[in-house]
Amino acid sequence: MSGRAAESGSTRPFALFEWLLAARYLRARRREGFISVIAGFSFLGIMLGVATLIVVMSVMNGFRKELLDKIVGVNGHMFIQPIDSPLTDFDAVSKRLADLSGVKLVVPMVEGQALVSSTAASGGALVRGVREADIASIPFIADTIRQGTLRDFDEKGGVAIGRRMAEYLGLRVGDSLTIVSPRGAATAFGTAPRIKAYPIVAVFEIGMSEFDNTFVYMPLGEAQAYFNRDGDVSVIEVFLNNADDVGAMRPRIEEAAGRPIMITDWRQRNRTFFGALEVERNVMFLILTLIVLVAALNIVSGLIMLVKDKSEDIAILRTMGATRGAVMRVFLITGASIGIVGTLAGFLLGLTLAWNVEAIRSFLSQLTSSNLFPAELYFLSRLPAEIDPGEVTTVVLMAIVLSLVATLYPSWRAARLDPVEALRYG
Repeated sequence: MSGRAAESGSTRPFALFEWLLAARYLRARRREGFISVIAGFSFLGIMLGVATLIVVMSVMNGFRKELLDKIVGVNGHMFIQPIDSPLTDFDAVSKRLADLSGVKLVVPMVEGQALVSSTAASGGALVRGVREADIASIPFIADTIRQGTLRDFDEKGGVAIGRRMAEYLGLRVGDSLTIVSPRGAATAFGTAPRIKAYPIVAVFEIGMSEFDNTFVYMPLGEAQAYFNRDGDVSVIEVFLNNADDVGAMRPRIEEAAGRPIMITDWRQRNRTFFGALEVERNVMFLILTLIVLVAALNIVSGLIMLVKDKSEDIAILRTMGATRGAVMRVFLITGASIGIVGTLAGFLLGLTLAWNVEAIRSFLSQLTSSNLFPAELYFLSRLPAEIDPGEVTTVVLMAIVLSLVATLYPSWRAARLDPVEALRYG
């Protein structure tokens, strides 16, 4: 009866002496200095793994959000093109679409590829003809004017260009931009290119290099004349209140158009791009999770060595009445402390880095005298980060669970140690 009482233990689980003993094992001693080094590397591995996961996932989320906001914010959510006959009735169609609930803005426009040039340089561009009221309603254009103004845009007959195009061509507000289109007037000798100079009335900066270096906006009437559009438009862009409603809105827009149309949406036009971004994000999560896994395996090796080194201590504890459960909990607390503290440190470090990632990038760029985030390559002019609380919680829980699982086998081995054998051969 007394043996059963001793085996069941007279102290409650996770008693104070178990915590004190685990804390003593975590402190470095001369004999187990190598074990402490392994524990330190395990702590650093989990901390850096968790922090890296949080930072990378936040940056990937920031990339997706910024790119989606800018691509959709400038290009619209749905694109309506005519079938059978030109869109000469674009005013009536636009009014019917704008009256639909869920539709925020409808922009009829003329689009065309052209060559833009100045005395300094030349390059390709996408010319868009829009009405002043419409361009003033697109926040990514109207709210990002860096030079000039869009006031009286229709009457001035000038163009608005992106900041990167202005810098590349060496132009500013008031200068003339020459636009060359291969589809000009038809002559007896074939189609002659159309060349016309327009004054620059505004310079905008969307913050996405692809747009700031490509788009040229001109009044709708001027674009119709330039691209030989006989009172029609090439496309009607529809902006929705919610970008994810394109599927539900498609049949309603087809019905409201009241004429044969072809509809495409932002998901179809950018499927490959955002699909590749999602694949890259998932692969990065998987690869970086391996860092945490390796650190957890270091906990296993460190605890196994600690159990081997402390076999005599365990035997003495067992002969003094400590239960197998108590011994197991001591080493469970020892290993779990490394994992949990490392996870919390990585959590704080990751959030700090994610919140200040752009400032860190700027500092490193100045320190190394190099551009660590070229806008021409990454599309965006700044390094974005968007912290997702759900993902951060997943990363923290995953690291804690891996750390706890890693302590089970060494703790079980410590509990199964035979005190007689340990004292005889220890």
